[in-house]
Amino acid sequence: MIENNETIDEFLARHTDAVEAAVRKAAAQEIMPRWRRLAEHEVDQKAGPHDLVTDADRKAELYLTEVLADLLPGSVVVGEEAVHANPASYEAIRADAPVWIIDPVDGTRQFVRGEEGFCTLIALARHGVVHASWTYAPVDDRLATAVRGRGAYLDGERLYAGPPEPGRDLRVATSHPDYTTDEQKRDLLALRTPGVAPRPCGSAGLEYLAVARGESDATAFSWEAAWDHAAGLLLVEEAGGAHLTRSGEPFRITGGNALPFTAARDAATARRVVALLSGGAE
Repeated sequence: MIENNETIDEFLARHTDAVEAAVRKAAAQEIMPRWRRLAEHEVDQKAGPHDLVTDADRKAELYLTEVLADLLPGSVVVGEEAVHANPASYEAIRADAPVWIIDPVDGTRQFVRGEEGFCTLIALARHGVVHASWTYAPVDDRLATAVRGRGAYLDGERLYAGPPEPGRDLRVATSHPDYTTDEQKRDLLALRTPGVAPRPCGSAGLEYLAVARGESDATAFSWEAAWDHAAGLLLVEEAGGAHLTRSGEPFRITGGNALPFTAARDAATARRVVALLSGGAE
Protein backbone atom coordinates (compact mmCIF):
# COMPACT_ATOMS: atom_id res chain seq x y z
CA MET A 1 0.00 0.00 0.00
CA ILE A 2 1.10 3.61 -0.48
CA GLU A 3 2.05 4.94 2.93
CA ASN A 4 2.01 8.59 4.03
CA ASN A 5 3.50 10.69 1.19
CA GLU A 6 4.99 7.75 -0.70
CA THR A 7 5.21 8.31 -4.46
CA ILE A 8 4.23 5.82 -7.13
CA ASP A 9 7.93 5.28 -7.85
CA GLU A 10 8.51 4.39 -4.21
CA PHE A 11 5.50 2.09 -4.26
CA LEU A 12 6.85 0.35 -7.35
CA ALA A 13 10.26 -0.10 -5.77
CA ARG A 14 8.58 -2.16 -3.06
CA HIS A 15 5.80 -3.94 -4.93
CA THR A 16 6.75 -4.84 -8.51
CA ASP A 17 7.35 -8.42 -7.39
CA ALA A 18 3.84 -8.59 -5.94
CA VAL A 19 2.30 -7.40 -9.20
CA GLU A 20 4.37 -9.96 -11.12
CA ALA A 21 3.15 -12.69 -8.77
CA ALA A 22 -0.45 -11.59 -9.29
CA VAL A 23 -0.28 -11.70 -13.07
CA ARG A 24 1.36 -15.12 -13.01
CA LYS A 25 -1.24 -16.47 -10.60
CA ALA A 26 -4.13 -15.06 -12.67
CA ALA A 27 -2.78 -16.88 -15.70
CA ALA A 28 -2.08 -20.11 -13.84
CA GLN A 29 -5.41 -20.14 -12.03
CA GLU A 30 -7.89 -18.69 -14.53
CA ILE A 31 -6.40 -18.59 -18.03
CA MET A 32 -4.20 -21.57 -18.77
CA PRO A 33 -6.56 -24.23 -17.34
CA ARG A 34 -9.11 -23.05 -19.97
CA TRP A 35 -6.69 -22.82 -22.91
CA ARG A 36 -7.67 -25.41 -25.51
CA ARG A 37 -10.35 -26.62 -23.08
CA LEU A 38 -13.06 -23.96 -23.50
CA ALA A 39 -16.61 -25.22 -23.53
CA GLU A 40 -19.13 -23.54 -25.83
CA HIS A 41 -20.91 -21.87 -22.91
CA GLU A 42 -17.62 -20.25 -21.79
CA VAL A 43 -17.35 -18.09 -24.94
CA ASP A 44 -19.61 -15.11 -25.73
CA GLN A 45 -19.73 -12.35 -28.31
CA LYS A 46 -19.66 -8.69 -27.32
CA ALA A 47 -19.95 -6.29 -30.28
CA GLY A 48 -19.90 -9.03 -32.91
CA PRO A 49 -18.36 -12.29 -34.07
CA HIS A 50 -14.82 -10.90 -33.96
CA ASP A 51 -15.23 -9.39 -30.48
CA LEU A 52 -15.16 -12.33 -28.09
CA VAL A 53 -15.03 -12.74 -24.33
CA THR A 54 -14.46 -15.93 -22.37
CA ASP A 55 -14.71 -17.06 -18.79
CA ALA A 56 -10.92 -16.79 -18.70
CA ASP A 57 -11.14 -13.05 -19.50
CA ARG A 58 -13.80 -12.43 -16.89
CA LYS A 59 -12.34 -14.46 -14.06
CA ALA A 60 -8.74 -13.33 -14.59
CA GLU A 61 -9.87 -9.70 -14.58
CA LEU A 62 -11.88 -10.18 -11.40
CA TYR A 63 -8.90 -11.77 -9.67
CA LEU A 64 -6.48 -9.04 -10.77
CA THR A 65 -8.95 -6.29 -9.86
CA GLU A 66 -9.21 -7.56 -6.30
CA VAL A 67 -5.49 -8.17 -5.78
CA LEU A 68 -4.22 -4.94 -7.35
CA ALA A 69 -6.79 -2.72 -5.64
CA ASP A 70 -5.81 -4.24 -2.29
CA LEU A 71 -2.13 -3.82 -3.06
CA LEU A 72 -2.54 -0.10 -3.73
CA PRO A 73 -5.34 1.34 -1.56
CA GLY A 74 -7.01 4.33 -3.16
CA SER A 75 -6.29 3.07 -6.65
CA VAL A 76 -8.98 2.20 -9.18
CA VAL A 77 -9.11 -0.42 -11.91
CA VAL A 78 -10.08 0.04 -15.55
CA GLY A 79 -10.46 -3.42 -17.03
CA GLU A 80 -11.68 -4.28 -20.50
CA GLU A 81 -14.53 -6.48 -19.33
CA ALA A 82 -15.66 -4.14 -16.55
CA VAL A 83 -15.78 -1.25 -19.03
CA HIS A 84 -17.83 -3.38 -21.42
CA ALA A 85 -20.36 -3.85 -18.59
CA ASN A 86 -20.19 -0.19 -17.50
CA PRO A 87 -18.68 2.14 -20.14
CA ALA A 88 -18.67 5.08 -17.72
CA SER A 89 -15.99 3.36 -15.64
CA TYR A 90 -13.45 4.18 -18.38
CA GLU A 91 -13.45 7.79 -17.17
CA ALA A 92 -11.28 6.74 -14.20
CA ILE A 93 -8.28 6.97 -16.55
CA ARG A 94 -8.78 10.75 -16.56
CA ALA A 95 -9.33 11.08 -12.78
CA ASP A 96 -6.80 11.81 -10.02
CA ALA A 97 -6.43 8.36 -8.46
CA PRO A 98 -3.76 5.89 -9.56
CA VAL A 99 -5.33 3.52 -12.07
CA TRP A 100 -4.57 -0.07 -12.97
CA ILE A 101 -5.35 -0.69 -16.65
CA ILE A 102 -6.00 -4.37 -17.34
CA ASP A 103 -6.50 -6.52 -20.40
CA PRO A 104 -6.83 -10.00 -18.90
CA VAL A 105 -6.51 -11.86 -22.22
CA ASP A 106 -5.16 -9.70 -25.02
CA GLY A 107 -5.70 -11.75 -28.15
CA THR A 108 -8.94 -13.44 -27.09
CA ARG A 109 -9.67 -14.65 -30.60
CA GLN A 110 -6.33 -16.45 -30.70
CA PHE A 111 -7.00 -17.84 -27.23
CA VAL A 112 -10.38 -19.19 -28.32
CA ARG A 113 -8.77 -20.84 -31.34
CA GLY A 114 -6.24 -22.56 -29.12
CA GLU A 115 -3.36 -20.56 -30.59
CA GLU A 116 -0.39 -19.29 -28.58
CA GLY A 117 -0.55 -15.59 -29.49
CA PHE A 118 -2.19 -14.07 -26.41
CA CYS A 119 -0.99 -12.34 -23.26
CA THR A 120 -2.09 -10.50 -20.13
CA LEU A 121 -1.47 -6.75 -19.94
CA ILE A 122 -1.30 -4.57 -16.85
CA ALA A 123 -0.29 -0.92 -16.62
CA LEU A 124 -0.21 1.47 -13.68
CA ALA A 125 -0.92 5.08 -14.58
CA ARG A 126 -1.77 8.40 -12.98
CA HIS A 127 -2.83 11.68 -14.57
CA GLY A 128 -2.49 10.10 -17.98
CA VAL A 129 1.13 9.02 -17.46
CA VAL A 130 1.96 5.31 -17.51
CA HIS A 131 4.46 4.56 -14.74
CA ALA A 132 4.86 0.79 -15.06
CA SER A 133 3.71 -2.11 -17.17
CA TRP A 134 3.65 -5.90 -17.25
CA THR A 135 3.18 -8.01 -20.40
CA TYR A 136 2.89 -11.71 -19.65
CA ALA A 137 2.78 -14.43 -22.32
CA PRO A 138 1.77 -17.49 -20.28
CA VAL A 139 2.24 -20.17 -22.93
CA ASP A 140 5.98 -19.43 -23.06
CA ASP A 141 6.14 -18.07 -19.50
CA ARG A 142 7.67 -14.81 -20.78
CA LEU A 143 7.28 -11.64 -18.72
CA ALA A 144 8.19 -8.22 -20.07
CA THR A 145 8.25 -5.31 -17.61
CA ALA A 146 8.91 -1.60 -17.79
CA VAL A 147 9.14 1.17 -15.21
CA ARG A 148 9.31 4.74 -16.45
CA GLY A 149 12.89 5.92 -16.43
CA ARG A 150 14.25 2.51 -15.43
CA GLY A 151 14.20 0.60 -18.70
CA ALA A 152 12.37 -2.33 -20.24
CA TYR A 153 13.15 -5.98 -19.53
CA LEU A 154 12.15 -9.40 -20.77
CA ASP A 155 12.66 -12.13 -18.19
CA GLY A 156 15.24 -9.93 -16.47
CA GLU A 157 17.24 -9.03 -19.61
CA ARG A 158 17.34 -5.39 -20.73
CA LEU A 159 15.55 -4.63 -24.00
CA TYR A 160 16.98 -2.26 -26.61
CA ALA A 161 14.92 -1.90 -29.78
CA GLY A 162 17.58 -0.15 -31.85
CA PRO A 163 17.06 1.28 -35.35
CA PRO A 164 15.87 -0.92 -38.23
CA GLU A 165 18.43 -2.48 -40.50
CA PRO A 166 19.23 -0.02 -43.33
CA GLY A 167 17.87 -0.97 -46.73
CA ARG A 168 15.35 -3.52 -45.47
CA ASP A 169 11.60 -3.06 -45.80
CA LEU A 170 9.96 -1.81 -42.61
CA ARG A 171 7.98 -4.56 -40.90
CA VAL A 172 4.79 -2.90 -39.68
CA ALA A 173 1.92 -4.59 -37.82
CA THR A 174 -1.35 -2.83 -38.59
CA SER A 175 -4.88 -2.92 -37.25
CA HIS A 176 -6.47 -6.18 -38.39
CA PRO A 177 -9.01 -5.73 -41.23
CA ASP A 178 -11.66 -7.53 -39.17
CA TYR A 179 -11.56 -4.68 -36.65
CA THR A 180 -11.35 -1.65 -38.95
CA THR A 181 -13.88 0.56 -40.68
CA ASP A 182 -13.69 1.31 -44.39
CA GLU A 183 -12.17 4.72 -43.60
CA GLN A 184 -9.53 3.14 -41.37
CA LYS A 185 -8.69 0.61 -44.07
CA ARG A 186 -8.13 3.49 -46.50
CA ASP A 187 -5.84 5.23 -44.01
CA LEU A 188 -3.73 2.11 -43.53
CA LEU A 189 -3.47 1.51 -47.28
CA ALA A 190 -0.88 4.31 -47.29
CA LEU A 191 1.57 1.78 -45.87
CA ARG A 192 1.31 -0.39 -48.98
CA THR A 193 4.24 1.34 -50.60
CA PRO A 194 7.79 0.38 -51.59
CA GLY A 195 10.03 0.04 -48.57
CA VAL A 196 7.24 -1.01 -46.19
CA ALA A 197 5.94 -4.52 -45.48
CA PRO A 198 2.64 -4.18 -43.58
CA ARG A 199 0.74 -7.14 -42.13
CA PRO A 200 -2.35 -7.54 -39.92
CA CYS A 201 -1.57 -7.57 -36.22
CA GLY A 202 -2.27 -10.29 -33.72
CA SER A 203 -2.31 -9.53 -30.00
CA ALA A 204 -1.47 -5.82 -29.62
CA GLY A 205 0.55 -6.52 -26.48
CA LEU A 206 2.73 -9.07 -28.26
CA GLU A 207 3.17 -6.72 -31.23
CA TYR A 208 4.49 -4.03 -28.89
CA LEU A 209 6.84 -6.58 -27.35
CA ALA A 210 8.12 -7.48 -30.83
CA VAL A 211 8.90 -3.80 -31.47
CA ALA A 212 10.66 -3.45 -28.11
CA ARG A 213 12.77 -6.51 -28.95
CA GLY A 214 13.61 -5.25 -32.44
CA GLU A 215 11.81 -8.19 -34.08
CA SER A 216 9.29 -5.83 -35.69
CA ASP A 217 9.87 -2.22 -36.73
CA ALA A 218 6.57 -0.49 -35.97
CA THR A 219 2.85 -0.72 -35.41
CA ALA A 220 0.06 1.28 -37.03
CA PHE A 221 -3.12 1.10 -35.00
CA SER A 222 -6.45 2.83 -35.46
CA TRP A 223 -8.16 2.43 -32.07
CA GLU A 224 -7.60 3.99 -28.64
CA ALA A 225 -8.63 1.47 -25.95
CA ALA A 226 -6.05 2.04 -23.23
CA TRP A 227 -5.95 -1.60 -22.09
CA ASP A 228 -4.54 -2.58 -25.49
CA HIS A 229 -1.88 0.14 -25.63
CA ALA A 230 -0.80 1.46 -22.23
CA ALA A 231 1.49 -1.42 -21.24
CA GLY A 232 3.08 -1.80 -24.65
CA LEU A 233 3.68 1.87 -25.30
CA LEU A 234 5.73 2.20 -22.11
CA LEU A 235 7.61 -0.99 -22.98
CA VAL A 236 8.55 0.44 -26.38
CA GLU A 237 9.52 3.83 -24.89
CA GLU A 238 11.75 2.28 -22.27
CA ALA A 239 13.40 0.09 -24.94
CA GLY A 240 14.40 3.29 -26.77
CA GLY A 241 11.45 3.53 -29.15
CA ALA A 242 8.88 6.24 -29.76
CA HIS A 243 5.19 6.66 -30.47
CA LEU A 244 3.41 9.32 -32.50
CA THR A 245 -0.12 10.02 -33.65
CA ARG A 246 -0.98 11.32 -37.09
CA SER A 247 -0.79 14.86 -35.70
CA GLY A 248 2.86 14.27 -34.75
CA GLU A 249 2.15 14.18 -31.02
CA PRO A 250 2.73 11.21 -28.66
CA PHE A 251 -0.27 8.96 -28.07
CA ARG A 252 -2.32 9.86 -24.98
CA ILE A 253 -4.01 7.07 -23.03
CA THR A 254 -6.65 9.60 -21.98
CA GLY A 255 -7.90 9.75 -25.58
CA GLY A 256 -8.51 12.42 -28.17
CA ASN A 257 -5.70 11.19 -30.42
CA ALA A 258 -5.38 11.81 -34.17
CA LEU A 259 -5.55 8.29 -35.58
CA PRO A 260 -3.97 6.11 -36.83
CA PHE A 261 -0.88 6.20 -34.63
CA THR A 262 2.40 4.33 -34.54
CA ALA A 263 4.85 2.90 -32.04
CA ALA A 264 8.28 2.27 -33.53
CA ARG A 265 11.79 1.09 -32.72
CA ASP A 266 13.17 4.62 -32.91
CA ALA A 267 11.97 8.18 -33.43
CA ALA A 268 13.03 8.30 -37.09
CA THR A 269 10.95 5.25 -37.92
CA ALA A 270 7.95 6.68 -36.04
CA ARG A 271 8.20 9.89 -38.07
CA ARG A 272 8.48 7.90 -41.31
CA VAL A 273 5.36 5.85 -40.57
CA VAL A 274 3.35 8.92 -39.50
CA ALA A 275 4.39 10.77 -42.65
CA LEU A 276 3.03 7.92 -44.77
CA LEU A 277 -0.19 7.73 -42.76
CA SER A 278 -0.59 11.50 -43.19
CA GLY A 279 -0.09 11.30 -46.93
CA GLY A 280 3.26 13.05 -46.95
CA ALA A 281 6.81 12.16 -47.81
CA GLU A 282 9.34 10.76 -45.34
